[in-house]
Amino acid sequence: MNTLVQKNKKNLPIGFCDSGVGGLSVFAKFRNIMPNEDTIYYGDLKNNPYGSKSKDEIIGYLRNTLNFFLDKNVKAVVLACNTTSSVAYEYVKDEYPFIIYPIIQSSAKILANLGFNKLGIFATKATIQSGVYESEIKKYNNNIEIYTKACPGWVEIVENQTFSKPESIELVKNYLDELLKYKPDKIILGCTHYPFLTNLITKFTDKSMLIDPADYFAEFIKQDLIDKNLNNSSEKTGKEEFYVSANPEQFKVSGELFYKIKDNPVLI
Repeated sequence: MNTLVQKNKKNLPIGFCDSGVGGLSVFAKFRNIMPNEDTIYYGDLKNNPYGSKSKDEIIGYLRNTLNFFLDKNVKAVVLACNTTSSVAYEYVKDEYPFIIYPIIQSSAKILANLGFNKLGIFATKATIQSGVYESEIKKYNNNIEIYTKACPGWVEIVENQTFSKPESIELVKNYLDELLKYKPDKIILGCTHYPFLTNLITKFTDKSMLIDPADYFAEFIKQDLIDKNLNNSSEKTGKEEFYVSANPEQFKVSGELFYKIKDNPVLI
């Protein structure tokens, strides 16, 4: 690649996508460590939650999202969504001219080598059924015991801001109790919505039990962009754009748990 093309590509934006506000947990960590990158976030609230959808539906949603980013001329797209990473990534990874970063596959090696013998995983039904978390982690450490628990209803608690409702608290406690009976060393929050539930989960277990893969994922993306000489070298703070497929007002309110959004996102 000639120098001019490479320089121009460095200045292109990075896309982030999720079914709703959950991906902001990744977006916020990335913005904190690479504030000079231009970023575009897309939340597919119209089709949220992805975790209860079929494989074909999820693949279709992701292709629509990636086509949107293709029109936006991005240099990379971050799948800030465990469900699309586990169910759809393998089907679309070679179809686009930009880098695609899936959260599970990108962070699995790090998670596998944290030194723990037993890991619990909370995730959506689609992610759990895919088995991708287990298979990716065991690629790097086959001795880890992994216990998984699908958590239907958790995404809706976050999207609808029903944290204080007794039924929400009971739902969180029930899933946690089911996973804790296996006595895991740590629990991976395997859906980017789930870190929003940390205050609820830690009513019943210590915060040190929880692992947010977004912490490792953001660092992985940063290093990979640097290694590929695609990091934006500008000293200016990067621009931010937000788009949703439905409910822009709801997205702004719910998203502020993790990231301050100045204006309502654009509805597309």
